[in-house]
Amino acid sequence: MSEKKRQVKLMFDNIAGRYDFLNHFLSFGLDFYWRKKALKLTELNSHSILLDVACGTGDVAIQARRMGVQRIYGADFSHNMLKLFDKKSKWVDGKLVQMVAEKIPFKNDSVTNITVAFGVRNFYDIQEGFNSFYRILKPNGKATVIEFRMPSNKIIKSIYKFYFKNILPVLGGIISGDKAAYTYLPDSVQEFDAKVNLEKLLTNSGFKEIKKYNFTFQTVQVVIATK
Repeated sequence: MSEKKRQVKLMFDNIAGRYDFLNHFLSFGLDFYWRKKALKLTELNSHSILLDVACGTGDVAIQARRMGVQRIYGADFSHNMLKLFDKKSKWVDGKLVQMVAEKIPFKNDSVTNITVAFGVRNFYDIQEGFNSFYRILKPNGKATVIEFRMPSNKIIKSIYKFYFKNILPVLGGIISGDKAAYTYLPDSVQEFDAKVNLEKLLTNSGFKEIKKYNFTFQTVQVVIATK
């Protein structure tokens, strides 16, 4: 196991118990809106077969279920996250998989949709992860990535960075008991924004149509790629 994989797994195992509360509290409840809006743009329906990668405690899958999706799989590297997902969503019984995105144990052309919400930053090899997405998606299937980004507006960016650097780690650390996890978040977002071009990586993996949307003053991006 690579050092990054080990550290990320340990971090999310440690904060799993407070993860949902902190997501909602630290985003001012906007995380519900981001997930719902992204899934509507993805055009999920009752015929969709969804794999939610880096699923955490299952909030994306729960929203998809409300939209009529019946066949849902959840995948995460953190065992503690999957245990909480199982408690929240008994309807996915037997459909939770502990795995990394780079090595998805699904057959080729087996799902219509893949979602990953705020998890791509934690992949140890994003290109390899997207290659796996492409392999298991059916023709015309969609990969939907929800991820933080740094806004381009200078004023919004300065406020965003101040909150991420000075407020979020303190509050997150106090509530979760793991300040390092909530120091990692702003650091990883800034590094990700500077170094990673999601559209280029998805194109490299073979996706033919890529659409990008920005939410909430450009602080969150949604990228939808079609096979």
